[in-house]
Order: sequence, then C-alpha cells, then structure tokens
Amino acid sequence: MINNMKKVKLAKAKKMMLLFGLLSITMTFAGLTSAYIVSKGRPDWTMDFNLPSEFFFSTFIIVLSSFTLFIAKNKLVNRKSKNSIFSWVLITFTLGIVFIIFQFIGFKNIIDQGYYFAGAQSAIKTSFIYVLSFLHIVHLVAGLIVLIVLMVNTKKEKYVNDNLGFNLGSNFWHFLDFLWVYLFCFFYFFG
Repeated sequence: MINNMKKVKLAKAKKMMLLFGLLSITMTFAGLTSAYIVSKGRPDWTMDFNLPSEFFFSTFIIVLSSFTLFIAKNKLVNRKSKNSIFSWVLITFTLGIVFIIFQFIGFKNIIDQGYYFAGAQSAIKTSFIYVLSFLHIVHLVAGLIVLIVLMVNTKKEKYVNDNLGFNLGSNFWHFLDFLWVYLFCFFYFFG
C-alpha cells in the first residue's frame, strides 16, 4: 500500500515537472512572438521577405514525426513487440534529424536572400525568425535526447508495467511539434 502511494506521488511529481517545463517554454515563446508583433510597427520592418520553402517541408516532417511517435505509443499500449516500438521511435528520431537539416537549409536560403542574423545586412524580421527557429531547434535537440532514452528503455523493456516515462517523453515531443506548427503559422500569417 505504501509503495503504491509513493509511486502515485512520484508520478504526479514527474507530470508536474513536465508541465512546469512546458509552461516555461510556452512563456518564452509567447514573449518572443509578442516582441515580434510589437516590432512590426518599426519603420525598418522588412515587408518583401518570404519564408523559405524548406520551412514548409520541415513543418510536414515534424507533423509526420508526431504520427510516427503516436504509432509507437499505440504499439506500446497494445503490448506489441519491443522491436516494433523501437523501430517507430527510431523513425521519429530520424524525422527529427531531417527536420533540423531542413531548418538549417532554410537558414542558408535566408542568407542567400541577403538577410543575416545580425549586422548591416540583417533585418529585424529575419533576426526574429532566426532566434525563434534556432531556439526551437535547441529544444528539439532535448527532444531527440528524450527519444534516445525512450529507445534505450524500450530495448530494456522498462515500459512493460509502467508507461509513465514513455507518456511523458511522447508528450514532450508532441508539444515541440505543436510549438513548431504554431511558429510556422505565426511566421506565415503574421509575417
């Protein structure tokens, strides 16, 4: 009885830690996107800039990665083989890497248009895009580390009796996916 109470308290604590982390990330991006909106009134705001096509592709890839992780979680819940679960998490991980590659190709495209992060050839609009996108990539790298942990723990069969770790990891990944979709729509519609 006492062991079960400790497990329940530990699970609640882990869920709250994730929630606080997600809220702090949300507040960071809310503040930066608010600053973006306020900065649109500046006279040096760039109006003729279009998002690179690589950002469209990366958005598709990150949404696809949420589906592949959903499939992995579904296989875990339905007690499928650990190799099947591992494979779907590995596909998600690979899509995360491809997303980052497309982001950096997009950055190169922005530079090829003549917009740098800072300096005489920078624009406040593109500087915001660099900062917000790169900050998302930093968080996505943390998500990739989470996916590695999920793969290792899947191989060790740690999720046989308790899916909490897998649930928390997948919730973090889905949050990062949603965050990018929000940022992409923000850049596209409020740019």
